[in-house]
Amino acid sequence: MQPTTLFYILILILLISFIIDKVLDALNAKHFNDDIPAELADVYDKDEYKKSQDYKKANAKFSSINALFSILVTIGFFFLDGFKYVDDFARSYSENSILVALIFFGVIMVGSDILTTPFSYYKTFVIEEKFGFNKSTKKLFWIDKIKGWGMSAILGGSILALIIWFYEFGVDNFWMYAWGLITVFSLFMNMFYAKIIVPLFNKQTQLEDGELKLAIEKYAKKVGFTLENIFVIDGSKRSSKANAYFSGFGSQKRIPIGAGGNLEHGNFQDWYIVKAPATGMPTACTQLGQMQI
Repeated sequence: MQPTTLFYILILILLISFIIDKVLDALNAKHFNDDIPAELADVYDKDEYKKSQDYKKANAKFSSINALFSILVTIGFFFLDGFKYVDDFARSYSENSILVALIFFGVIMVGSDILTTPFSYYKTFVIEEKFGFNKSTKKLFWIDKIKGWGMSAILGGSILALIIWFYEFGVDNFWMYAWGLITVFSLFMNMFYAKIIVPLFNKQTQLEDGELKLAIEKYAKKVGFTLENIFVIDGSKRSSKANAYFSGFGSQKRIPIGAGGNLEHGNFQDWYIVKAPATGMPTACTQLGQMQI
């Protein structure tokens, strides 16, 4: 296959993927103005439902602009030989293949993040602020950005360097070692993300004994999710939206929840709404785990 043919195949794949995504988004957008189903009329507040629709519309419009910008920059980078220039830049500093790759991908990553940062900033301090969700500050925004760069450089750089080392030194079936490395890393991060990464961005403290802790332990016992420790995480310092996710397995099971201050003040209804879907997943598990709020 000629390099030119491969080049245009890559461009075509990018364009087809972009078009499919936009068609699906357009189909979803047709339902943004749907009325509340009669069966749920007594469940949703009309004003809050309207606010939710407006929020989805704002995000959909913003996402389309962001996606269009990204595809134009990517295609432009291809046609303007951007990857070649970055490769020449990396090779001007070193002939070592590992260093060249680290510089190459580092420049791509930083450049991409710089271009997309204005979009992230707008989403946080305009869209989220408009709908009353944003709790972050400009200082915290930039601190998170710097920490993200540092984590990407250390973790991503280490994995990339090892993969290139496997290939460069002629390790037989290097792709198997690369696959094994990524698998082990993924499992490690899944188990210890809440212990290693989360503390870099959020403060975690033990939940004090009281009515809320008893209610959580009672509910966890009911669904068969045994808890060893319960933590409070200050997730509300960035957003007032309640979020929950399941993380880890075995002795490292955790269900981090950032639901704002209502939980700490005995609003158990909010806790059940946010927590129940997450704890429902590991109902059959009996191993010790940890949970955060």
